[in-house]
Amino acid sequence: MDRLVVVKWGGSLGARPHGGSGPADLAAGVLGLLAAGYRPLLVHGGGPEITRLSQRLGLEARFDQGMRVTDEPTLEAVIMALAGTVSTRLVASLVQTGVPAVGLSGVDGGLLRARPADPAGRLGLVGEVGAVDATPLEALFTAGLVPVVAPLALGPAGPLNVNADLAAAELAGQMAAGHLVLLTDVNGVVVEGALRQRVRISEVDGLVAAGQVQGGMIPKLDACRRAVAAGVGRAHILPGAAVLHLAAVLTGEAPDHLKGTVIETGEGGEAHVA
Repeated sequence: MDRLVVVKWGGSLGARPHGGSGPADLAAGVLGLLAAGYRPLLVHGGGPEITRLSQRLGLEARFDQGMRVTDEPTLEAVIMALAGTVSTRLVASLVQTGVPAVGLSGVDGGLLRARPADPAGRLGLVGEVGAVDATPLEALFTAGLVPVVAPLALGPAGPLNVNADLAAAELAGQMAAGHLVLLTDVNGVVVEGALRQRVRISEVDGLVAAGQVQGGMIPKLDACRRAVAAGVGRAHILPGAAVLHLAAVLTGEAPDHLKGTVIETGEGGEAHVA
């Protein structure tokens, strides 16, 4: 599975489809991966859509260190947005552009099983993936299809909301992927005004504790660290515009401004101004 590339597409990119990061551009990037002999597996976010739907339902959007606090009404909104609107629209765009995509959630076939992420209950119905059953994905790959996974998981009492970055990392780690790619609306990991081209997994806790990374970047770094520690070849945090050049990024042939940040076990690289 070293040709397996797990790509997480951030929901904010779909909310602002410009600058080379909309669904049609994602499709072009995936077609490039297929042409280069890679096996793509997509995981999508949907934060903006969840927030919009929550607001329409009169629900308050609350976050704790980049994680959405999820009570029962919010979970309903999460399910409707992720497994409904976001998944259907994204798969439709992919198929229309020639990608043989099939949408499913982490609940389908028991793909992702989770336990409550916060035993103290602060996060509510948010899950931490504890097991991956890749059987549904293997069936899709065998049929020549591209899986598109909505980040929900099966918990002890029903569905749980799962952070999309962490879901992608667990899938990448359990399936021994060659690469984990997190596409987002920032250039990469920025520390003290400089874009870090490389971050060692041993640095992550220190960066968070010092407040040098905050908000949604915290689960992204945690996801990359988990994936690399589990044996994934390389983890990348990339700007949305890199979606058109995914194959080139993986081979190191992309322009410097699209290479983002690589998270690895070895020595960190030099920083340059973002």
